[in-house]
Amino acid sequence: MGVAGRVALVTGAGSGIGRSIGLRLAGDGVAVAALDINQPAAERTAAEITGAGGRAVAVAGDVADAAAVGGAVERARAALGPIHIMINVAGIGAFVPLLEMSQAEWDRMIAVHLTGTFNCTRAAVPDMLAAGWGRIVNTASVAGLSGGGPGLSHYAAAKGGIIAFSKALAHELGPSGITVNCIAPGLIDTPLIRSSLVTAELRARAIQGAPVRRIGEPEDIAAACAFLVSDAASFFTGQVMSPNGGRYM
Repeated sequence: MGVAGRVALVTGAGSGIGRSIGLRLAGDGVAVAALDINQPAAERTAAEITGAGGRAVAVAGDVADAAAVGGAVERARAALGPIHIMINVAGIGAFVPLLEMSQAEWDRMIAVHLTGTFNCTRAAVPDMLAAGWGRIVNTASVAGLSGGGPGLSHYAAAKGGIIAFSKALAHELGPSGITVNCIAPGLIDTPLIRSSLVTAELRARAIQGAPVRRIGEPEDIAAACAFLVSDAASFFTGQVMSPNGGRYM
């Protein structure tokens, strides 16, 4: 059995990278549980998939809340069957200098990105173990590799933690037929980026600094994800793939 017919849970699926990944996997024959804290957004993604002839269900929940994740995963299983593919995308973003950063801002960044990845992965892995096959793709960032820059200490720490978590799980789950990889995107044109403090000047600088002379699109990340969950990527685990237009090499 290849990727077609499998079931994927995609977090942050209501918009941006998560939405594009959900649509791409659905196009490859995967049933998609679109999880987002924003229920209407998750429903729109699921409706796009079913409208194109695919199988999908929308489930709402805050990935930082383990109980909410457990309930969302149960609803996804009931609608689509056991989960074979876990795609952790849900995230938030903000620039906050260290000495201006509140404890709450630090805690929330870690909770959504790192704890959220832990919560969702832990909830989905039993189905993969039962199947003897699984794919986990976690979304990090070039900030987790480079530190990101001023004002991103909480974001970079969370993304660096996701990379380390993924490598550790690759060791642990590989013998059971489950691969675990990271995608660490560069600057991608998403609603989160457009609503954050990425100014027109920073955007222009990113474009000029990239050999391909553009910033990324969500579909660029979806393409990388589609490869990592496929049988063609069965020898990839514990790896960090960084689609960034060559800005970081």
